[in-house]
Amino acid sequence: MIPIVYDQLNRWGKDDDFFLSLLQKSNTKQLADLGCGTGRLTVHFAKQGYEVTAIDPNEEAIETARIKEHASHINWVVGDSANLTTDAYDTVIMTANVAQVFLTDDIWQQVLADAYRALKDGGHFIFDTRNPLAKAWVAWMQDDTPDAAVHPENGELLEIWTTYDGLEDDIFTFYETVTYAQTEEVIIREKIQLKFRTLEAIRESLKKAGFSEVIAYGDWEFNEATTRSKSFIFDCVK
Repeated sequence: MIPIVYDQLNRWGKDDDFFLSLLQKSNTKQLADLGCGTGRLTVHFAKQGYEVTAIDPNEEAIETARIKEHASHINWVVGDSANLTTDAYDTVIMTANVAQVFLTDDIWQQVLADAYRALKDGGHFIFDTRNPLAKAWVAWMQDDTPDAAVHPENGELLEIWTTYDGLEDDIFTFYETVTYAQTEEVIIREKIQLKFRTLEAIRESLKKAGFSEVIAYGDWEFNEATTRSKSFIFDCVK
């Protein structure tokens, strides 16, 4: 994630509406947004009246989030799942496929354990991830055109170029490079890796973490996920 362009490249969509609908069904008051990034969706949680703690390891992203409307009502934390308070939240949520940034099974299992620890009894752990069987990376690698954005400080036009190493051991590696459109000067280049886990593997890891009830929805609809779904959205109850 590159904070200076992230919000411009990720506009409001069906996934955002779905997360808000899930929260409405979960009777949430205290909410932890884990991996909140620039707070693009987090501020909407606060606007809906939830008491929000937002956690992300990217300090630049948190600073970007702090200046947004409704941000003053949110407890912003630079950190990770270890910073979740024990028995404190009705819901812990991870949006925007944050679940895929945890590359090893040990790290992923620790995140699940921390989320479970942080929830009150009956609390919900909500997150989304992509189905590896849908092979989203195939379409990604066919697109060799840059995205466009504007520098938030000086207003200059930017281009965001993406290059790919591909998939190896269920981890997809790619690079995002942000340049000034006129001069091609590189502002930042970031390596990004995503872990693709199967529906069965995720269910097993949730069971191991102690979640007693797990619902998996498919493709931003209130229908059960299948192996043909492109995205999985999990609602797990402690």
